[in-house]
Amino acid sequence: MKLLYFAHLRAKIGIAEEQLDPPPGVGDVSALIEWLKRRNTRFAEALREPRALRVAVNQTYVGWHHPLKPGDEVAIFPPVTGG
Repeated sequence: MKLLYFAHLRAKIGIAEEQLDPPPGVGDVSALIEWLKRRNTRFAEALREPRALRVAVNQTYVGWHHPLKPGDEVAIFPPVTGG
């Protein structure tokens, strides 16, 4: 699975992207975010308000219970505002 981090998430986590295999049981977006938060303090801080995040799987915005599979591209964004 390829993970992409954008805007202040990238700055807080310290990387723009990574390739990883989540453990068994991480089957949807919500479980992925919770697992990432437990990886280290940088992830915990960056992802502490998961409901304020937007997530896209394979370049389509999805909800928290969207299923994940090996090979997916998951992009995590902070809220986007316009003006």
